[in-house]
Amino acid sequence: QVQLVEPGGGLVQPGGSLSRSCAAPGSIFSMYRLGWYRQAPGKLRELVAHITSGGITNYADAVKGRFTITRDNAKKTMYLQMNSLKSEDTAVYYCTAFRFGAPTYWGQGTQVTVSS
Repeated sequence: QVQLVEPGGGLVQPGGSLSRSCAAPGSIFSMYRLGWYRQAPGKLRELVAHITSGGITNYADAVKGRFTITRDNAKKTMYLQMNSLKSEDTAVYYCTAFRFGAPTYWGQGTQVTVSS
């Protein structure tokens, strides 16, 4: 079973910033498209952003211009920089690795809370 590792969670005030990281095994990191999903209470899990092995990125409209997804190939780690956070960004965030176009390998999920 392949496991992605996401340390910590976070509490931040509206308008603040938070960074998430996700470490993946070398074989997964180098080959697969990686991404971040989130799930708010009572809502479906939604795709936030993803990045190809070549570094091409794509974002959900709700976070475009505020979130940035990157990957560090040397550290086998993916990041999500979240700026100008809003209360509606509160959710459990999951990192994932896509296989054959579907999210297949998951991190354990960490809580991000945006509240004053």
